[in-house]
Amino acid sequence: MNTADMTAKIAAGQGFIAALDQSGGSTPKALKGYGVDEGAWSNDEEMFGLIHEMRSRIIRSKAFTGDRVIGAILFERTMDGSVDGKPTPAALIDKGVVPFIKIDKGLEDEANGVQMMKPMPELDALLARSKALGVFGTKERSVINSANREGIAAVVAQQFEVGQQVLSHGMMPIIEPEVNIKSETRAECDAILLEETLKQLDALGSDQQVMLKLSLPVEAGKFDALVDHAKVLRVVALSGGYKRPEACIELAKNRGIIASFSRALLEDLRHQMSDDEFDASLDEAIEAIYKASIA
Repeated sequence: MNTADMTAKIAAGQGFIAALDQSGGSTPKALKGYGVDEGAWSNDEEMFGLIHEMRSRIIRSKAFTGDRVIGAILFERTMDGSVDGKPTPAALIDKGVVPFIKIDKGLEDEANGVQMMKPMPELDALLARSKALGVFGTKERSVINSANREGIAAVVAQQFEVGQQVLSHGMMPIIEPEVNIKSETRAECDAILLEETLKQLDALGSDQQVMLKLSLPVEAGKFDALVDHAKVLRVVALSGGYKRPEACIELAKNRGIIASFSRALLEDLRHQMSDDEFDASLDEAIEAIYKASIA
């Protein structure tokens, strides 16, 4: 797949984007969910080796193909690793899956009801390396905890500023201002986020497009204007803490939005499974998320 092929697949492909991008802070939790307790590693290198083994097992599974999984978001270490001797992005492309890279370095402490992204001084170098490996796009996450317009406007502005940096490298940014689904002002957050995102989209250049990764809205169809916007290549949704059945039900209520699930994709996979058991469990998860994405 060349860049045009990848753009076409992401724009119109039937399926969803797998989020395989748990990083430093969330890796122990991801491994525990996979049945690997913290005593199984003695340093970060061993921990990241175990999570790479899990991701490699997913990528090489016969259930994981571009027929239903149109893209996958990788952690930097996963991108730099290999699957069966191939660089991970190449292994994905060979299966018809478009590779993305998580670029944010975590979150600042909460202020004005939101958590901004930490500085990324080495971003240009990461983008150049990612592009050389065949990676199509990026993903960057902020968090909105309460309906503070100043805070939400700042989050969205920062997201689009970083998005411009990504676009300058000829890559596709996935902009992710996540609304905390436990927020007491979640519906108000959705409304302000919609307004601020439309402002930023309208300010993009005539030849520019971005992707959006959003929490599923309280009100089904709330983000229809984003789905239909000419500057948006695709809108994807995070599971945000929902278990897979609930996440799929909520997703299917929203026209034109596809999944980009992490926990809801991986929640039934276990290190101790045989390959046949692993493939069957992964196939079941992929089929459920695929059906919700094309509903």
